[in-house]
Amino acid sequence: MPWLAGFPREKLEWYPTVDPSKCVKCGMCMNCGKSVYDWTENGPVVARPYSCVPGCSSCANLCPGDAITFPPTSYIREVYKKEGIWAKVKKILKEEGRLEVKKPE
Repeated sequence: MPWLAGFPREKLEWYPTVDPSKCVKCGMCMNCGKSVYDWTENGPVVARPYSCVPGCSSCANLCPGDAITFPPTSYIREVYKKEGIWAKVKKILKEEGRLEVKKPE
């Protein structure tokens, strides 16, 4: 998926932070499809922050203890705007045919 369209992932500071004092150790965050977390005796830790998909915050949305936070969405939007990432993503999606209107059969 062309989330960053060639922009180095390590330059985008978008990943979760866990507040252990709020964590109820439910394990919901371990459902992360990108395996960002490792489980420890003290609950989850962010082990692979740059595996997190930019803009995704599903783990925080589902965390019953409100223990997971992300930078503000405005941060990621500023980077996308400054670096011209939206236009690059759109170009890639068009090239892949994913922005073609499907006609009813």
